[in-house]
Amino acid sequence: MPTQCNTKPLEFEPHLSRHVVADFDGGPITSDAGLLLLPRVDRHLSVSDQVADCFTDHRDPKRIRYSLRTLIAQRILGIAQGYEDLIDHGQLRHDPLMALVSGGRC
Repeated sequence: MPTQCNTKPLEFEPHLSRHVVADFDGGPITSDAGLLLLPRVDRHLSVSDQVADCFTDHRDPKRIRYSLRTLIAQRILGIAQGYEDLIDHGQLRHDPLMALVSGGRC
C-alpha cells in the first residue's frame, strides 16, 4: 500500500509579524515541530497563567525583559520537550521555535 503524503501546508497563528507554517515539502525541518501544538493546549487549560498566578514577581519592573508567565511557559515547554535541566535553557533561549511558542521574541 503506497504512503499518502500530505502536501498542503499547515498554518498556525502568526507570531508578531512572522507567518508560521508547517510545510511538508522536504525542506529544512525540526524534530521539535510538535511543540507548535502545546501553546494552544496551554492557552486552553491556562496552565502557565495559573502557575504564574502562584508567584509574586519582586523584580524591578524597569528591568524586566520577559514576563513571569513567559518564563514559566518556557520552562513548562522545555520540560515537555525533554529538557528537564535548567542548564538546557541557556541554549534553548536562542531557539526561535522555543521563543515562538513561549511568547518570547526571536
